[in-house]
Amino acid sequence: MASGRVTRARMGVVIAAAVVLAAVVFVPSAAAQSILDPASPSAHSLKRLYDIMFALGILVFLLVEGLILFAAFRFRRREGDGEPKQVHGSTGAEIAWTVAPAIVVLGLAAASYGPLMERRSAPLDSLVIDVTGKQWFWEFAYPDADVITADELVLPVGQTVTLRLHSADVIHSFWVPQLSGKMDAIPGPRQGGAGQNELWFTPEREGEYWGQCAELCGTQHAGMRFMVRVVSVEDFEGWLAEQALPAREPRPGSLEAEGRKLVGQMACKGCHVIDGVDGMVGRVGPNLTHVSSRPFLAGAVFENTEENIARWVTRPDDLKPGSRMPSLGLTPEQVEAVTAYLRSLD
Repeated sequence: MASGRVTRARMGVVIAAAVVLAAVVFVPSAAAQSILDPASPSAHSLKRLYDIMFALGILVFLLVEGLILFAAFRFRRREGDGEPKQVHGSTGAEIAWTVAPAIVVLGLAAASYGPLMERRSAPLDSLVIDVTGKQWFWEFAYPDADVITADELVLPVGQTVTLRLHSADVIHSFWVPQLSGKMDAIPGPRQGGAGQNELWFTPEREGEYWGQCAELCGTQHAGMRFMVRVVSVEDFEGWLAEQALPAREPRPGSLEAEGRKLVGQMACKGCHVIDGVDGMVGRVGPNLTHVSSRPFLAGAVFENTEENIARWVTRPDDLKPGSRMPSLGLTPEQVEAVTAYLRSLD
């Protein structure tokens, strides 16, 4: 009786796990990183390839499991049976199980050829963006507009974009499942400004799409996320114009002004850029010129709120262990001033 209850319990766990897996795989949510909800022509190509591979996988599974069940019932041992006939090999079967997988692999290669080849050369009139992977966040530079941001990639809908991928330290991998496939960002000098690898696609509808690093790159690999926000052409041009402006000047004597003074005196200037602030020329960390306009912080791990900024400048390693940002040893009053200044940079 106990054995029966255990068996039923195990079956219940298996069924529950299958239901959860099906929900995750086949019902993508608004924040899901799923290829099942493509939002660009290249993503549609990958989705079709996935459908083919998935259908073949189901076919092979049903065939193999069907043969196993058939053999288990058809050739099961019955009362009075003697020693079964010994079979030492079958040339026909061996040829079949060699030729059949070869045909499947060749078919998949043929189906993959088109999507791979159409990704080789980006259109000449595409919007070029330099993407740099760093431990552990993504930096996005729009060279034509002299704009650099982080954690959020803003794109115009219907416009083909070419991402020139580069890494500042180790190998990273750029991946936005709803927009395109994976592409590595490789460390080393850029090749004439073109970057080591290029990835291009055309977002076909407005929305927010999550991406992440898909190459194990260190302690905070899982905390190296980013959002792609696809907006109308008019909204994109307005956003780009705002991002090209220098940092907002705080009112003299205000708490924000005190924070600006502190930021310019501390180690911040060795790692960050704030356009319009003398000495803020570091390129190790994110550009902070318009940091308050971004929805997320620290590799898109935390929402960009006053509380999180204060916690981040106080003890960053508590929020993101392994972070390259040092603790600054600020007093509560200094934390308040620095937070107020960073919150003013919209």
